[in-house]
Amino acid sequence: MAAPARAVTLTTRMPRPGFTLSEVFTGIVALIVIAAVAIPMWRTHELRTRRDDAIEALLAVQFAQDQYFGKHARYANDAQLGANPPAGMGLKAVSARGFYQIKVQNSGDDLGYWAIARAGVLDREPADTRCVEMRIDQNGRRFAIDSEGADRSADCWNIN
Repeated sequence: MAAPARAVTLTTRMPRPGFTLSEVFTGIVALIVIAAVAIPMWRTHELRTRRDDAIEALLAVQFAQDQYFGKHARYANDAQLGANPPAGMGLKAVSARGFYQIKVQNSGDDLGYWAIARAGVLDREPADTRCVEMRIDQNGRRFAIDSEGADRSADCWNIN
């Protein structure tokens, strides 16, 4: 007679929940690399957004000045920037997102002007030192300077 078969029991160890030390370090390194790339890219995006805020405000002043000139045969001055039409242009002295203060500087005969956007007025963060002041004149010429007074027109106005 054959001997009865013995039941064989296999004991398997269930893996413990959690992570190994090497997995944790790999995750930390991955996060550091992502942050090292993402933070400078975010800062660049933020600066471009701020500069676009100034460009939009200056182009709005230029458009309003053209309309004002058509009605009055002279350009509006800084005091007329916020006055309601027809006596003024009806614009705010601060850009739409609040990063730039907007001013108008006229020539002596009121047949020319500079629309000026100055950075850092309402900033809670450090201002853009590369495009501190941006300008546009009655002919559409665009200028910009950095915090040291150097010309940054091509950088700030995205001129290629």
